[in-house]
Amino acid sequence: MGGFSQRKQRRLFGPFVLSLILICAIWGIGFIAFTNYVPRHIQDGESLTDGIVVLTGGTHRLNTGLALLTDQKAEKLLISGVYRGVDLEQLLSLSKSAPRELECCIDIGHEAFDTRGNAKETMQWIKKTGFKSLRLVTANYHMPRSLLEFSFSLPETHIIAHPVFPEHVKIDQWWRWPGTAELLIGEYNKYILVWLRQELARLTDIEFLK
Repeated sequence: MGGFSQRKQRRLFGPFVLSLILICAIWGIGFIAFTNYVPRHIQDGESLTDGIVVLTGGTHRLNTGLALLTDQKAEKLLISGVYRGVDLEQLLSLSKSAPRELECCIDIGHEAFDTRGNAKETMQWIKKTGFKSLRLVTANYHMPRSLLEFSFSLPETHIIAHPVFPEHVKIDQWWRWPGTAELLIGEYNKYILVWLRQELARLTDIEFLK
């Protein structure tokens, strides 16, 4: 009986190990593709859009959005995901180069707490403004997941990616930088979860998944 039990365990263990190896291989191939998808440069920095959306997460993003607005790349700017209690004057104080006359063209959103929330907050802004196109400003490592969320929430809006490049994130030769590798692995796993949630929403039409 003992020998039979051991043989049965081996028969079950073999397919499990093979399945695990296959899953890891698929994950690894997808991760390499993801790292190549992370922007290394701005592909379109000149086209005009109706609006600009900055996802909070650093002064470099904010300064980039304000510079684009100053250069009249769009009519209005939305800063999404601002902490409650922080007003526009405080945000502008973070950017010494932001002229005060820009205040009339800037909206701030306090409702978003994550990237999905940013997309939903922007969707409401788009409905209010009637804009048909926007330039999305966020960190380059965050851009793939942001585009996934924004394209899902705003399927009829033309979105131009405008990544910024944090100095501490070394995308080229990322494997040599443990901090960057850990950051990219985390972003990739989040990207997979967002994709799965969206595909499930498309298949089931469950409202809370949207």
